[in-house]
Amino acid sequence: MIEDGCLEGVDAIFGTHLWSGTPLRTIEYLTGPVMAAADRFEITIQGAGGHGASPHQTKDAVVIGAQLVINLQQLVSRRVNPIESAVLSVGSFIADNAFNVIADSAKLGGTVRSFNPEIRDLMEREMKRVVEGTALAHDCEIKFDYFRGYPAVVNHKSETEFLKEVAEQIPGVEAVIESKPHMGGEDFAYYLEKVPGTFFFTGAQPATPYPHHHPKFDFDEQAMLLAAKTLGAAALDYQTI
Repeated sequence: MIEDGCLEGVDAIFGTHLWSGTPLRTIEYLTGPVMAAADRFEITIQGAGGHGASPHQTKDAVVIGAQLVINLQQLVSRRVNPIESAVLSVGSFIADNAFNVIADSAKLGGTVRSFNPEIRDLMEREMKRVVEGTALAHDCEIKFDYFRGYPAVVNHKSETEFLKEVAEQIPGVEAVIESKPHMGGEDFAYYLEKVPGTFFFTGAQPATPYPHHHPKFDFDEQAMLLAAKTLGAAALDYQTI
């Protein structure tokens, strides 16, 4: 959309995310980094399979993968400055096999989240180093693929302060509070790299809340009206500045 010119002539941009963990009738705002860069990785281990009774004749992909998971988990705690933020989560570990067969291959997949571009680079670099070291230690082949996803969502100060003032005047909004940064990713980040703006959260907590992406996830649809009112008022009021 940006390549096709959707931001040509745009002075400012505002966006929102319905948030099921925040009470209904609440607007959350934050200046600076508010959502993380969201990257993805895949690790493919090629060992040598064999009989479960003869592990000495194999290169056990499950054991190698398990060591990788543990070693990768130490990167945030031991390679990232504690003042900074990062998340590394292995979300899948596939090595399907019969119970008495040592797997010859395994595949890991996961995500890395960060706010600081330097930490983003560090995590990719250190992951590559850990993978290469593990392959050397086990005399096997490991393929490491790292895919850069959305950059971090970084809100602009003046537009965020403007949105706060607008939200406080919206009928039905009962609380306008400062948010905490979220490690979730959001492609609105690309817009904010091009024009000033802010991305805020509209409370949408239902009677029985579940986390986003939970199988029972739901939200209170009244939040959609409050979000629309806030965005509409921001668009109209910004033209009077």
